[in-house]
Amino acid sequence: MMEQGMDCGSLIRQMGEAARAAARVLATVSNEQKAEALRAGAAAIRADMPAILEANRKDMDRGAANGLSPAMLDRLSLDSARLESIASGVEAVAALPDPVGRMIDETVRPNGLVLQRVRVPLGVIGIIYESRPNVTADAGALCLKSGNAAILRGGSEAIESSRAIHAALVRGIVAAGLPEHAIQLVPVTDRAAVGEMLRATGLIDIIVPRGGKSLVARVQDEARVPVLAHLDGINHVYVDVAADPAKAVAVTVNAKMRRTGICGSMETLLIDRAYAAPAAIIDALIGAGCTVRGDAGAQALDGRVDPASAEDWDTEYLDAIASVAIVDGVDGAMAHIARHGSHHTDAILTEDQATAERFMREVDSAIVVHNASTQFADGGEFGLGAEIGISTGRMHARGPVALEGLTTYKWLVRGTGQLRP
Repeated sequence: MMEQGMDCGSLIRQMGEAARAAARVLATVSNEQKAEALRAGAAAIRADMPAILEANRKDMDRGAANGLSPAMLDRLSLDSARLESIASGVEAVAALPDPVGRMIDETVRPNGLVLQRVRVPLGVIGIIYESRPNVTADAGALCLKSGNAAILRGGSEAIESSRAIHAALVRGIVAAGLPEHAIQLVPVTDRAAVGEMLRATGLIDIIVPRGGKSLVARVQDEARVPVLAHLDGINHVYVDVAADPAKAVAVTVNAKMRRTGICGSMETLLIDRAYAAPAAIIDALIGAGCTVRGDAGAQALDGRVDPASAEDWDTEYLDAIASVAIVDGVDGAMAHIARHGSHHTDAILTEDQATAERFMREVDSAIVVHNASTQFADGGEFGLGAEIGISTGRMHARGPVALEGLTTYKWLVRGTGQLRP
C-alpha cells in the first residue's frame, strides 16, 4: 500500500525503479524458471479461490450500487468457472514457447561480419485497465513469460478482485525465486496515478490500455510513453449474396450475442441487397434478445427494427444492440467498413471464394474473418495463450498481442577483428 504522505508521483517513481530492477533479472532467467513461477501462481489462484470470489463479491455489490451497466458487471463478475479459466490461462502461458533469445534471422556480410537479430524483452510494461479482473492474471503472466516487468493499474471497480489475484501471483513468483516486483499492482485508485504512469519516461517502456473509449483516448492523448492500443471495436459482419443461409443466421447471432460486452462482438450487420433471406437473420437476432436499429432497407424487412441514427454506424454498443444496413454487394460493404470501421475485426459470410479473398485482402483491419464469428478475436482462440490486448495500429504489433508482441529485437554483430575502411 502507499505509504502515508507519499504522492502518486513518488509512488509510481518508486514502483518504476523496482520494476526496472526486476526487468534486468527477468531478461536473463531461464524459460523453465519463468514457467515454474507461473505454474505456482496458477496453483495459488486455485488455492485462494474462496478469498478471490469473496473479494469479487464486494466489487460486484459496489458496482451494482454505483449503477454499472450489465455489460460492465459481466466483465467484472467472477465465479468458480471463470476463476478456473483464469488459472488455466496462466498455466497455458507457462507452457508456451519462450520468445526471448529466439533468432529472427542471420546474415553474413562480405567482410565476414555475422549479423543476428534476436528477440529481447521490451523492459517495463504498464497496463491500465478497467473492470476486468482477469487482466491482472493475463497481463501479469504474459509480461513475466516474455521477460518483462509489469506495473498493473486496474480500475477502482475491480480493486478488491485485482488485489486478491495479484497476491496469489506474487506468491508464485517468490516461490520460484523471481523478484516480487516482477508484477506490481498500483495500490491506489487515485486517477492521478494513471497520469504519472503516462509520464513515466525512462521507467516504463510501453503503456497498454484496456478499457472503454474514454480511457484509451485519454491514454493516447496524454502519454509521453509509447502506447499499444485500440480505441473502438466497431466490428462488422457482411452477409454476401453467396452466403449459406444457415451459416448466416448462426454466425451472426453468435458474433453479436455470445458475449455482447467484449471487443470482438459484432456491432454492425451488413447484408447484400441481393441476398435471398435477410429477414431470417434479423428475426434470429431479435429472437435472441437483440435490439436492432436499421436503415430503411432493414426496417422494411421487419417492423420491429428501429430507425438507425447517423451515430449508430459509429457506435460500439458493448450491449445487446446491433445496427443493420442493406448494402450493394461487397463493394458497398467495404465502403461502409472503410467509412465507419475501427480497424479491429470484420467478417464476411460467403461461399464465393473469390469474393472472400478480395474482402480479406482489401479490408484494412487487424483481424479479417471468413465464415466464422468475430468473437474469435481473442489471443487464446488464436493459440497465443492469454492476450494483453488487441492492437489496431500498424506499428510494432497488430491484432491479439501476446508473447511475441511483448518483445523487440536487438542486433548481435560477431566479428574477427574487422575494421571499417
